Amino acid sequence: MQVTAFTFVRDAVKLDYPVVEAIQSVLPLCNEFIVAVGASEDGTRELIANIPTDKIRIIDTVWDDSLREGGRVLALETDKAMDAITGQPDWCIYIQADEVVHEQYLDTIKAAMLDYKDDKRVEGLLLKYLHFYGSFDYVADSRKWYRQEVRIIRHDPQIRSYRDAQGFRKASQKLCVKAIDACMYHYGWVRHPKYQQLKQRSSKRYWHNDGWIQENLPDVHEFDYSNIDTLAHFEGTHPQLMQPRIERMNWNFSFDPTQRKLSLKERLSRLFEDLTGYRIGEYKNYRLIK
Repeated sequence: MQVTAFTFVRDAVKLDYPVVEAIQSVLPLCNEFIVAVGASEDGTRELIANIPTDKIRIIDTVWDDSLREGGRVLALETDKAMDAITGQPDWCIYIQADEVVHEQYLDTIKAAMLDYKDDKRVEGLLLKYLHFYGSFDYVADSRKWYRQEVRIIRHDPQIRSYRDAQGFRKASQKLCVKAIDACMYHYGWVRHPKYQQLKQRSSKRYWHNDGWIQENLPDVHEFDYSNIDTLAHFEGTHPQLMQPRIERMNWNFSFDPTQRKLSLKERLSRLFEDLTGYRIGEYKNYRLIK
């Protein structure tokens, strides 16, 4: 079985992305890893080039900063990484610069890729998600955080990154996928408040114009993590690759999960989900094969 992984990144040092951990977390699963490195002035390319492996192939890209609607530039950079894949791999693993696969799921993911390799109905594999917030001790658990997403796809030129690079579509149609019992750890909301504020102002410009940013993003030095509706304590373990970063954590954040700030509608929706397992109005950019 041949597997290629791919990602894109820009300003990883400046914005404190755990991209090295992200890449290393899936290296055991792939034969090659394509990294589309956007032009940066903070040593991002050197950071990637210094990862000790011969599996990585860097392609240099230039982001179109004029695209400021719906995060479209992120999808285009994802497509550039996909288009650099050579040969005919059976599967392609997509991981973003703030996502990490726990080593406990590597065997499960590999087994699923083998199981469905020859089942052409299956165009992708669906992973569960944990979204860490504020610190490594809390996960976001409100309905606005997506629970699953497609992160393993067929090598098919018709498959393109969709909208803001959250998922994929084939010829504008949702992919037919199988859900697997593996989880992606998302660390996009866990960094020092100074870097989180920089990341917010940097990323929002790919969705909004300067006027919106000035009006809606406070001009402060640090991000305020306290403006969150609900969190839950994380009871599991983090990937071993993340341990050095966790030990370097140099800010304080705490949250009382019993003090949730939920509307009546949200409370009723959560109750319904707890009873049935069904999330009303959940966005699903895929077709699940039972």
